Amino acid sequence: MKRDMILYHGSQQIIEEPKFGVGKKYNDYGQGFYCTENIELAKEWACPVKNDGYSNKYVLHLDGMNVMHLTKGKFNILNWLAILLANRKFDITSAVGNSAREFILDRFMPDTADVDVMIGYRADDSYFSFAEDFVNNAISLRDLNLAMQLGTLGEQVVFLSERAFRKIEFVEYEIADYREYYFKRAERDQNARSAYVSKKKNLQQLVDDIFVLDIIREDMKNDDPRLQSVISG
Repeated sequence: MKRDMILYHGSQQIIEEPKFGVGKKYNDYGQGFYCTENIELAKEWACPVKNDGYSNKYVLHLDGMNVMHLTKGKFNILNWLAILLANRKFDITSAVGNSAREFILDRFMPDTADVDVMIGYRADDSYFSFAEDFVNNAISLRDLNLAMQLGTLGEQVVFLSERAFRKIEFVEYEIADYREYYFKRAERDQNARSAYVSKKKNLQQLVDDIFVLDIIREDMKNDDPRLQSVISG
């Protein structure tokens, strides 16, 4: 892994010294400082309303950091979903939804106790709705995996520990013009939904598609080959 990362944080404020223990507890990966390697994406995050924002630029020094990368190695999309379930409030609309939530948390939640930095998907509105649909047994695991891979959201990098915050170095900021980036933010969400619907229309419904109810009934675990065949397919 590279020793340094150049990262950007979109905000309505200039943030020269990110503070540990500040921020919402109900974000995707819990309380932390959320960044991206994509400056354009950071500028979109900086403009949730029709006001100019700021893209704050940092260097993160990774030496000695425990980094959990949820889209690589031994982790898969169900590990990402478990972390999301642990931190964000889901709209459970199906009979199976509550059982699915508890099962995924029990079987697929990775140990995050000593993690300094977490990297993974960002669950913006469209992507969060796909995750909710899967938990409610409305879409298959194949569809959820497809939706995330089609996305142009990139990955978010989250500082979680005090040690990580000591490794952040502020570089500079750029102004994000809301007349451009407020509308790009909305367009990105709509494009994600459209791309998913368009791609899904062209898919044959395969007999081996796996829904969350199947995962519960078959008591599947992280290394189950049936899951791996879908996730890696």
